Order: sequence, then C-alpha cells, then structure tokens
Amino acid sequence: MNGNDFASVWHAVLSDLRQPDIVWQLATLVACLALAKLGERLIGRRGVAAGAAFAPGWLERVAFPVVAWVLVLIARALAQPHLHVNLFSLALPLLASLAVIRLVFYVLRHSFFGASWLAQFERAFATLVWGVAAVYISGFLPELIALLESVSFSAGKQNLTLWTVLQGIAALLVTMLAALWLAGIIEHRLNAAAGMDGNLRVVMARLSKALLLLLAVLIGLPMVGIDLTTLSVFGGALGVGLGFGLQKIASNYVSGFIILLDDSIRLGNVITVGNDRGEVMRITTRYTVVKNRTGVEALVPNEMLVSSVVLNETHSDPQVRVALPVQVSYDSDVEGAMAIMVAAALAQPRVLRDPEPNVLLKRFADSGIDLEMRFWVRDPEAGLGRLCSAINLAIWTGFKAAGVSIPFPQREVRILKEAVDE
Repeated sequence: MNGNDFASVWHAVLSDLRQPDIVWQLATLVACLALAKLGERLIGRRGVAAGAAFAPGWLERVAFPVVAWVLVLIARALAQPHLHVNLFSLALPLLASLAVIRLVFYVLRHSFFGASWLAQFERAFATLVWGVAAVYISGFLPELIALLESVSFSAGKQNLTLWTVLQGIAALLVTMLAALWLAGIIEHRLNAAAGMDGNLRVVMARLSKALLLLLAVLIGLPMVGIDLTTLSVFGGALGVGLGFGLQKIASNYVSGFIILLDDSIRLGNVITVGNDRGEVMRITTRYTVVKNRTGVEALVPNEMLVSSVVLNETHSDPQVRVALPVQVSYDSDVEGAMAIMVAAALAQPRVLRDPEPNVLLKRFADSGIDLEMRFWVRDPEAGLGRLCSAINLAIWTGFKAAGVSIPFPQREVRILKEAVDE
C-alpha cells in the first residue's frame, strides 16, 4: 500500500466517522489492543517464571505492538466482507512504528547503559518515526521522495542523491542496531561463562562488538547502492587525523587492548600509578578507573599504564607487607617494646600469622631508638589506614602499661667552662 492509498484511507476514516459501523470498528480495535495488553502481561509473567530463555527482554518490549498488529490484521481480514476496515488500515502502520521505536531503544539502552544522551535521543527518534508515519499516511511521502531525489551530488565517481544518502543512513542504523543486539547477546553469554578470566571476557566482548559494527557498515551501505570506494577520501582524511590530532586517543585505545590481553592489570587489583593508589574498578578502551579509599575515582589514561612503572600490589600474590615505624626512648626496655608491638599486630585478625610479624631495630637516632615492625596482610584492597590505626592504638596502650616512653625531639647543649671564663 503506497502513500496515496493511505491518503485515501485517511479520508475514508474521516468519512467513516459519520457511518454507524464506526462503533464496531472502534470496539474491535479496542478489543484487539486489550488482548494485546493481556498477551504482553502473560509473556512477562512466563518470562519471570521460566527465565530469559522463554521470553528475552526484547520480546517483552515489543510484545504489545506486535501482538496488536497481528490481531488487527486478522480482524481486518475477517471484518472486511461485513464492515468498513479503514480504521484498521490506519492502525497497522502506527502499531508497526511503535514496535520499531520500542525495539530500537531496547537495543540502545542495553548497548549504551547509563548514557545521558539516550533520553533526548529517544524523544527525537520517536518524533521522527511518528513524523514519517504521519507523512506516509497523509500521502505526501511520494512528493517528498521526489524532492529528495532531485537533490544530487557527486562523491568520487558515483552520483548520489539526498534520498540515497538517507536510505544509506537508515540501512546503516538498522545493521548497526542488529550488530549491537548481537554484541549484547555475546557479552551476556561471556559474562555467564563460568571459569573464564574477567579480562578475557572484556576483550572478547569488545572485539566482537568492533567486528560486528565493521560488518554492519560493510553490509548496510552496499544494500542501498552506495559504493564503499567513495569513502576512500574520508578514510584518508581520518588516517591523517589519527596521525596528528588523534594519536593520543589511538594510543590509549591500543594500550587498553594490550592491558586486557597481557593480563598485567585486572579488575580488583590494587595499583599505584604516580600519586594515585586504589582499586581497579573498570578498564575501558581509553582509560582505567582507579578508586582510592576516599571514594575518589582517578581516570588514568591507558597509555600511562603501559609506558610507565605501575605498582600492582595484587598482581600474582595478594599478600603485601606493611612497615610500621615506632621510636622509643633510650631508657626504655627495647625487647619488651618489641614484644608489645608484635602482640598488638597479632591481635588483629587481618594480620597473617605466616609469615609472622617481626620487629627490627633500625638505628640509634638523635632522640631515641628507631624500631620498625613488619607484618603481612592478604587483603590490601580493604584498606590499610584503619588497620594501622588500630595497631598503633594497641601499641600506645601497651607502652603506657609497661612504662615504655616515646621520646620528644631533644637536643643536648653543653656550655664549656673556658668559654664562660672568657
């Protein structure tokens, strides 16, 4: 059915408003919509009971418009010998448009989760789809297509029209949405795979998405007759841009894949890069998110993680050694102070017993004797500040009970008798 047919349907619907059977058309249409709503709820309940294998999210999302479209199509075929069916013919493209909108944004929400621009784009896309449906129904679409085809230009050796370009964009959007949908399914399956390394999951998911998007471009544009060789000029310009202005971005992108493939940094590792120390929360293609104990997240460019020294506290072994310096006065019982320090460390359940804590006499300083206790923990990602504070508090309490003093900085000044006599 072309645009002129829909224009005649629109005028026929307006004339049907004065006919008695419009009540039956409305009643049948409402019944179809009610049954479709009931079918949507049944599919949703069965999906919750049986899991995603029975009713995946995209099926629940488009269940109402698709079921309603099928019911209206059947109702139109059954009622056509007895009633006017112009209202049904008008409802069919509107339900199809609703199904397209819901399916597109289901894919986008799962592909770009949390994107701030998605809400604005959803409204704009819905307006565009409803606008195209309205133009199609009103019968102005052939004239609009003819106008777009009259605007032509050359791209390389190929002559393109504005209508061809719009068709190419539409085909590209369809194939890219299909690619994103397949990439989402692959990522979901990878996340559900037991025993697979987390970095390998991320690499496989990103590679599959990149390859599927490339395949979507290679399939979408030739579908409408656009020769891919016309993009050679754009490809050359893009290469020059990557070589000059985007070299840092390209370097970070490649570095991100290197980090994921060589398994040098994993999610959950505690690393130190420059002045930033924290737990690796996320590894993207451009940067790595490192969250410190204060809750602040540092976005470290991936190039820095590849080209500079990174202290990974949990790379191959999660155990780390912590040094705790303490100074006691010269008149204190040094061996007793050492025993108090070891007991304070062993009182904390996070401190490992093997290897056990030990205390070293580091040096004889100006104001006192420098001691250093060394102990090991297995969970540095839980933070060391509170643990060290609890051990220091226990040491302070033990020192006070045993009479061990911590000296203040002091200097000894001697006045020579000869200097006084002069």
